[in-house]
Amino acid sequence: MAKIAPQLPIEVDSETGVWTSDALPMLYVPRHFFVNNHRGIEDVLGADAYAEILYKAGYTSAWHWCEKEAQCHGLEGVAVFEHYMKRLSQRGWGLFNIQAIDLDTGTATVTLQHSCFVYVYGKVGRKVDYMFTGWFAGAMDQILHARGSQLRTVAEQVYSGSQEGHDHGLFTVKPL
Repeated sequence: MAKIAPQLPIEVDSETGVWTSDALPMLYVPRHFFVNNHRGIEDVLGADAYAEILYKAGYTSAWHWCEKEAQCHGLEGVAVFEHYMKRLSQRGWGLFNIQAIDLDTGTATVTLQHSCFVYVYGKVGRKVDYMFTGWFAGAMDQILHARGSQLRTVAEQVYSGSQEGHDHGLFTVKPL
């Protein structure tokens, strides 16, 4: 039987049509639309070049999101990272589970089940969830910054559910 996640709070402005969850405006698009656009850009740029672009953009976006959400909900520390993983899971990217997190060392391990990318790509023998790596480092670094830490991190995908022998993805965060 499927688990049912708590509903994501969504408000729709009747005058502008803008969707908002918590403190941020949102877009709502079908998964195939997003992943097909992702795949089209990857086809032109190559997966490695696109991954580098997405890492930087995702890092910045995650930092901003965590900063705003921490303020909106009065969260700090690990609670911010947990909230981020919960919201990503509620938004259909996949189910993100924190296996370990240590703010003092700047490390984390996150698994990803039911990735939206794996659902569309299938078993292609390579990592397809690279879009998320910058998100983890950006979230971790914003939390560290808010604590007054100078420590900064880097994230990487160890493996993907799109690779033979794996039914989920694994990501790590570690100090630079």
